[in-house]
Amino acid sequence: MLAYARDRRRFLLFGRPRRVGGDVHRQRAQRLLESLLTLGPTFIKLGQLLSTRPDVLPPEYIEVLSALQDEVPPADWDDARVVLESELGSIDERFAEFETEAISGASLGQVYRARVDARAMGENEAHTEDAMDVAVKVRRPGIEELVEADLRVIRWSLPILMRFVGESRAFSLENLADEFARTIREEMDYEREASMLTEIRSNFADDDRFVIPAVVDSHSSARVLTMEYVPGTKINDVATLDEKGIDRGQIAENLERSYLQMIIDDGVYHADPHPGNLAVTDDGAIVFYDFGMSGRVDEFVQEKIVDFYIAVANQDIDAILDALIEIGTLSPEADRQVMAEVMELAIADARGESIEQYRVQQIVGQIEDSIYEFPFRLPANLALVLRVATVVEGVCVTLDPNFDFIDTATEYLTEEGYREESIRQYLTESGQQVRRSAESATRVLPKTERALDRLDRDDTFVRIGVEDTEQVFDKLAKRLVYGMLLTMGLFSMGVLYALEAPEASVVAAVFSAVLSVQLYRSFRKPRSIRTKPQFTRQNLRQRQEEE
Repeated sequence: MLAYARDRRRFLLFGRPRRVGGDVHRQRAQRLLESLLTLGPTFIKLGQLLSTRPDVLPPEYIEVLSALQDEVPPADWDDARVVLESELGSIDERFAEFETEAISGASLGQVYRARVDARAMGENEAHTEDAMDVAVKVRRPGIEELVEADLRVIRWSLPILMRFVGESRAFSLENLADEFARTIREEMDYEREASMLTEIRSNFADDDRFVIPAVVDSHSSARVLTMEYVPGTKINDVATLDEKGIDRGQIAENLERSYLQMIIDDGVYHADPHPGNLAVTDDGAIVFYDFGMSGRVDEFVQEKIVDFYIAVANQDIDAILDALIEIGTLSPEADRQVMAEVMELAIADARGESIEQYRVQQIVGQIEDSIYEFPFRLPANLALVLRVATVVEGVCVTLDPNFDFIDTATEYLTEEGYREESIRQYLTESGQQVRRSAESATRVLPKTERALDRLDRDDTFVRIGVEDTEQVFDKLAKRLVYGMLLTMGLFSMGVLYALEAPEASVVAAVFSAVLSVQLYRSFRKPRSIRTKPQFTRQNLRQRQEEE
């Protein structure tokens, strides 16, 4: 925290903003990454959350923390066995076979492969075979106490960090501790995960493009989750996918469509789509694993996301900005003209088009001239949605570097009738606006006559309110005070020197020097931290070519 604050302010608590290069940020981020790994499971999860928050950390931090995988060595089998048997009873009685070597180790739990005898399953879970292969997820022993202790540290640390960041980043950090605590507690609740998994599975029951494992309720509890075992090729193993003749472009499109359906239509979604939780069967179906991180989207957010996608599909920049402001991700005070150019670049990048570097630098210069605070914000109810969007984009680009997100989203919205509904809504609102305009026109003439009568009687008052968002009057007042004090200091220095009081004149000289510096600083423009784009698809191609 101190290093990050030192990078933003020259003298930590005061002084002008400090310009720090990307290499320094990257070194700081690497040190933070090592610290998170050392601190253990809770902080690994925190690092993953921070890696999806560009509104909180600089791009270099995001780039380094994005490599933080939720993979840690599994706990000893003897400890895991205690948890398993305390929840389900004797392993020998409940399972036909059980492999004691974990097939996956995560920060909060670990997964084992086993077989369940059909006779040991409930009546509603009878399998066509005598036994079925299952994956058994067991909560890491003693993780509850460790997580609660770590959450106390995080809750104590974040308010301190907020004192060293700007107002807009403090907005994003304000609810981060509560959001993170809620998320990690939900992820440790396997009954909740089973419920979310079952609901999402039912939403895709009739779609053979996706496979979601079934929950074995008879072998599940709050700390143990038993699911159908579904093998597959890791989704980012492009070499194996090519060997099996699987169309990677189609897989990318199906993946994007699945998340559009979950977020826009169903309102419940799988929120941890990193490559370790996604696989592809030999038939080309996408398999989803690990529903510990899953969330819901309320109707208002769904509506605004649809408005945003429709605006992007229609290339309507004003509508895009309106949707971002209404949903709370863009400050209403942001410069719309500059943000419009930023959105044009973002759309071009999403389509995989090349972006001229000079145009990027031109827009960065405009931002520095007109905006001194980060204009984008991230409300708590959109944190997981942003995580999904960014991670899914990375997976899709890995599968197909030329994948066009906008075309896929446009086709989906058109097929589902959202664009037609938007047009009907626009026509309805336009008709209502015409009617209101006609009604207003009939009231204009009487109001005009009354206003003219008041002018004729000299009975009119004009009130003027001055908005000072740039704090011009405050700056002028400071300069005036500094100037008066400086004049007094110089005059005192001269008088004291003439009266042969050298010590007093030195004090007056120092006082005048300090005032001179403050007066000079008041005339300087605020300086933002110069940056350049880090995550365009063009950058990604260049890095892959260099590697």
